[in-house]
Amino acid sequence: MKWIRIAAAVLNQTPLAWDQNSKNIRTAIQMARQAGAHVLCLPELCVTGYGCEDAFLSPAVQHEALCVVQELLPETRGMVVSFGLPLEFRGGLYNAAGLAADGKILGFVAKQNLAGEGLHYEPRWFKPWPNGVAVNWIRDELTAPLGDLVFDCGGVRIGFEICEDAWVANRPGVDLARRGVDVLLNPSASHFAFGKHQVRRRFVLDGSRAFHVAYAYANLLGNEAGRAIFDGDSMIASCGQMLVTGRRFSYADVELIHEAVDIDLIRTQKIRTHSHRADPTAASVGVISAEFSFPEISPPATPTHSQSAEDATSKYEEFTQAVSLGLFDYLRKSRSRGFVVSLSGGADSAAVSCLVANMIDASVAELGLQGFKNKLDYDPVVAACQSIAEFKSQLLTCVYQSTRNSSKVTLHAAQEVARGIQAKFLQLDVDPLVEAYTNMISKAVDRSLTWEQDDVALQNIQARVRAPSVWMLANLSGALLLATSNRSEAAVGYATMDGDTCGGLAPIAGIDKAFLREWLQWMETDGPAAGHPIPGLRHVNEQAPTAELRPQSKGQTDESDLMPYEVLDSIERSAVRDKRGPAEVLRQLQADYPQATPHELKTWVTKFFQLWSRNQWKRERFAPSFHLDDENLDPKTWCRFPILSGGFQRELDQLNEP
Repeated sequence: MKWIRIAAAVLNQTPLAWDQNSKNIRTAIQMARQAGAHVLCLPELCVTGYGCEDAFLSPAVQHEALCVVQELLPETRGMVVSFGLPLEFRGGLYNAAGLAADGKILGFVAKQNLAGEGLHYEPRWFKPWPNGVAVNWIRDELTAPLGDLVFDCGGVRIGFEICEDAWVANRPGVDLARRGVDVLLNPSASHFAFGKHQVRRRFVLDGSRAFHVAYAYANLLGNEAGRAIFDGDSMIASCGQMLVTGRRFSYADVELIHEAVDIDLIRTQKIRTHSHRADPTAASVGVISAEFSFPEISPPATPTHSQSAEDATSKYEEFTQAVSLGLFDYLRKSRSRGFVVSLSGGADSAAVSCLVANMIDASVAELGLQGFKNKLDYDPVVAACQSIAEFKSQLLTCVYQSTRNSSKVTLHAAQEVARGIQAKFLQLDVDPLVEAYTNMISKAVDRSLTWEQDDVALQNIQARVRAPSVWMLANLSGALLLATSNRSEAAVGYATMDGDTCGGLAPIAGIDKAFLREWLQWMETDGPAAGHPIPGLRHVNEQAPTAELRPQSKGQTDESDLMPYEVLDSIERSAVRDKRGPAEVLRQLQADYPQATPHELKTWVTKFFQLWSRNQWKRERFAPSFHLDDENLDPKTWCRFPILSGGFQRELDQLNEP
């Protein structure tokens, strides 16, 4: 038996934060060494950070990344460690994983399949490396092989699939298996989306089984660059068996998993499997041999089960953990001193407020009070707090801003939510400001403004007049103002620009209203594992969603203004995600909602397509939002649509043709 210990580390990196990124990598190597690991897989582009955007194109950034790797090489003595960085070669920039052993760089493997969908934009910066090609790379005094390589370290063959490489049909692992690889490393930067963990788990298991290898997967962790959240997935499998998985959504800078694998057993599995096609002619192609001595270790006890508690995570729990971690990293990386939320007593602002409170609960539960303070070491107010209640009061300010159209119901709901999450609560009467603007404009246009003639203007001024107050409160304390718009509203522009869209971050703009309402019910009665239920949400959940911008006698609700949210979200998925035209969307809606009349269905489809087309300019102006599923409407990262268009007029006219 030839046992070696493999480790995978997840890192919370920040683009171009050289010292912090380097510190995290050093910590991971030290943790792996203490665990007795011989091979360590680090995430993709971990040296620079994955989200450098066009800074990748800077020769200075490329140079600094290489300098950091060289500074870290002494840490690798007695170990085999992968590093992710951008590498230039003859006019092309490549997403590369370097392998170091015993203090020396052995070579660099370049990614063959680039992620270019949605928020991934790798083809803008990198070139795909051709299969089967290896070259000699020279930079200053450093010379190393680059390309499609296999590393023979002390008789153990190591290969790479870099993130997207494992997601394609013709995976590099197919060829690497023929070349006799024993261990496959997958350094990844795979953004969080609902259900994605299960997909990764399948390709890790399938790769380990089909290629007859030990497979180590290491993802990034946290809100790295603002929008994408990385869940810190890590896995080690061997020959179709999951050996160990790491916890996701951690608030730590570094997390490590490790496991011993039997290389001889892996090779025996290859030999005994009839379908495995070894290729002796390819066995020596692109192989970099290095002297390395794996110390002898004793076999571990036979595992009785995979060490994972994450597979059964509900969508509600996953949503809570992802957004909470995203908020935490956004807070500390932007060096903000808390959050301000305009808490209306409705679903969206209540959801945002509860997510901030849960972030504090979850991070303190994991890090402890002092660990939480250490993460926010720039904030002296946080340093003085002695309890979670104090943290919440200092870090979250909720502001209820009333006009004459506000009700006692929403005021009470806002008060109960703020009390339940221990936030600071302020109440402001902005009606005099609304009246002042209305009178000023009335004089300017020489007529009185009425609801019959000026409905939209009178609604919007109430939303807009609330913005300066909450911005001012945020500025006073150096806090971050959170916008509360959701994805359903973004789809149809049901939001007041420079009003309820105001903020530096829109944490729920990537999630639909129907899901948020379900989640709030869950938060009221069950709550997340790292937190607790919030019974005060009953006062929010009992209401029909309303903007409260018309007089109460009008009985305004969101769904009477638009359509049922469930229907709206169904149309959005069909029209935007599936790219169906109005007629196709209508046919699908007829099948899904047979209880609705033909007139209702046509009205809803027409309204959606008209509002979608007219409001792209609003989506362009939304504050940055978190990417939570692969149906996002964010035009900067996922869903592009022209600001000016024909608005589907011909297609909508055809709906009414006999």
